[in-house]
Amino acid sequence: MAVAAAGALLLTGCSEQVQRGWLPNENRDTTNHTGMIQDLWVNSWIAALLIGLLTWGLIIWCMVAYRRRKGDTGYPRQLSYNLPLEIFYTAVPLMLVLTLFGFSDDTERSIANPVENSDLTVDVRGKQWSWDFNYTWEGQEKHFAGVQAQLDGTEGVEETLPTLYLPVNRSVHFELNSRDVIHSFWIPAFLQKLDMFPGRTNHIYLTPQVEGTFDGKCAELCGEYHSEMLFNVKVVSEAEFEAHLATLEDGHLGAEYDRIPGTVNSSANTSHGEGE
Repeated sequence: MAVAAAGALLLTGCSEQVQRGWLPNENRDTTNHTGMIQDLWVNSWIAALLIGLLTWGLIIWCMVAYRRRKGDTGYPRQLSYNLPLEIFYTAVPLMLVLTLFGFSDDTERSIANPVENSDLTVDVRGKQWSWDFNYTWEGQEKHFAGVQAQLDGTEGVEETLPTLYLPVNRSVHFELNSRDVIHSFWIPAFLQKLDMFPGRTNHIYLTPQVEGTFDGKCAELCGEYHSEMLFNVKVVSEAEFEAHLATLEDGHLGAEYDRIPGTVNSSANTSHGEGE
């Protein structure tokens, strides 16, 4: 608490960017998790800075106070101990580490806590080098099949990227899967990222709280065109979200389109797995 109070006081006159610790989110309420993630990040580096300043100060003090002085001969005392001081030096860092671990673990558990019966389930399928989005919303099953971005330097490429639509203030369950190699699902403004492995499903639960368009990308080196594995995220009103769903095709593009290493790929697998 003392560290948090000192940090808040220290950041009072700083810019908004500094106050959020240079994190990529512009709004601490972008999702229901961004606020607590931002607080953990900022308070952690404030604590690290304060501990660092104390440590550096002690090191410099020892260098100055115990330096070799003019007229000194021979070696200084080579063995010395102070049991109470050594216990103090061991106990205090241990308490600090356990405290920081406690805050980190509490935040992680809150973020990873499953939400039963989320309003929207999105089965995200990463593939070289694009994304498929399978939506399950109020009994409807819809899908969007992404194709690889072509970053050739021309303007307007962002508008051609696969776009993930989410309704504002409705809980979302992301089921993260890979069709081929290891990918990583990352929306920087949401402050959450999770790897995607072939044959294994990972999960993210969140509620987007601010409408807008955000960047998304793969954060795991996944092959030649990894840098082009981009997507947009649009958080919109429920009415606009349902209007978008109405334009999508029915059904899901499931595991039958996965490109599993070591097997012969079907033409369907090649088409969707390569983003062609």
